[in-house]
Amino acid sequence: MDNIYMLADAAIMSKIGGRLKGARLRQNVTQQSLAASAGVSVSSLKKIEKGEIGSFETLLRVLRTLGELEVLQPVVEEEQLSPSEYYQMVQSNAATHRRRRAAGRLSNNSRTNGSEW
Repeated sequence: MDNIYMLADAAIMSKIGGRLKGARLRQNVTQQSLAASAGVSVSSLKKIEKGEIGSFETLLRVLRTLGELEVLQPVVEEEQLSPSEYYQMVQSNAATHRRRRAAGRLSNNSRTNGSEW
């Protein structure tokens, strides 16, 4: 496999388009059928398969319809903390977040000015 950081953006998009086309063909789905199910135009789907990804939302719709959204799982997963990292985070938040108490007293003017409550 190529080092993805060495590839140009166009090459990466072309590889993505090729993978989507391969997934569509393995599932024996026509471009027209996939486009209709995903709610995108056939021309948009053809462009994506050629590596011309113009809209991330369109790409998501096609991935979802093909059942291939798991390729984005590493991007949307929340980072897992180890128990020691979690403990350190809680302790640092507890040390910086002290409970505050009211320090002032009501002045005589604020008591006699009639409250709207």
